[in-house]
Amino acid sequence: MRYDAGDRAHTDLIVKTDSLFYSLFQSTPSIFFELIGKSPEAAQGYQFASVEVKQTALRMDGVLLPLAETAETPVYFLEVQFQPDPILYRRLLAEILLYLKQNQQVRYWQAIVVYPQPDVEVQEIGTLNEVLRPPILQIVYLNQLGAIAALPISLGIVRLIVEPVASVPQAARGLVDRVQQSPLADADRDKFVELIETILVYAFPRLSRQEIAAMLGITDLRETRVYQDALEEGRQEGRQAGRQEGRQEGRQEGRQEEAQSFVLRLLNRKVGPLSEDWQTRVGQLPLDALEALGEALIDFSDLADLQVWLDQQSK
Repeated sequence: MRYDAGDRAHTDLIVKTDSLFYSLFQSTPSIFFELIGKSPEAAQGYQFASVEVKQTALRMDGVLLPLAETAETPVYFLEVQFQPDPILYRRLLAEILLYLKQNQQVRYWQAIVVYPQPDVEVQEIGTLNEVLRPPILQIVYLNQLGAIAALPISLGIVRLIVEPVASVPQAARGLVDRVQQSPLADADRDKFVELIETILVYAFPRLSRQEIAAMLGITDLRETRVYQDALEEGRQEGRQAGRQEGRQEGRQEGRQEEAQSFVLRLLNRKVGPLSEDWQTRVGQLPLDALEALGEALIDFSDLADLQVWLDQQSK
């Protein structure tokens, strides 16, 4: 497929980074502890939240709070910074100290700052260098985590956020394959696939949910959440049509039209614009054949592959 790897997609991803990381760590707190080099089991004793410091209208990106109120368990303050900020460390320290003043039971804490790469960081010069140093401050550069294929699945998902846009589809498909082949529980596999889908939605805001699902190259698109969402939309369209022409017939028609539109858009991206004759031939396929074509076209490289596939179907 051909994807827009321009500056707009990259800018959209940067702008939405805070909410993306919040979604990641709230859904799977163990990723945070793996990111800072600790055991993922540590997440069982924490909850992830966005905390507003009272009387200041300041809100921290994220705070991992111990579930058990003990003085020895540290509180982790998270700051995700994808753009240069010359006063980041001063602001972060001020917010932390105010939080500690208002929550005097906290005795141990650590600040974690996540950058996409080192050149985004604006180094603090002066006395704060003595205050904000390990273990008080830990800095994570996502592009230095290593190759996605060599990382654990959870860290690979985080690393995917800073992957060059042009190579995101291939890296995401590799992660999905690893998730599907892993011994994880079904619920955990679904959660990881959903996180990967979420990152792709941010990276490619112009693509539909169906196109994102196809990009992942999952063997059976009907098992993905995005496909199920699209299927439900088709059912809703079918219900609307059913009020005019009969409920069952309308539902089937709505799904048929949705599948036709979905497959034709993917083919236009994959093999180039289709002539009216080709569009008509594809549009005449029954629903089950359209669904099968939506999966098969992932491996197409040109119009000849579509011709071969359609000839096989006719036989």
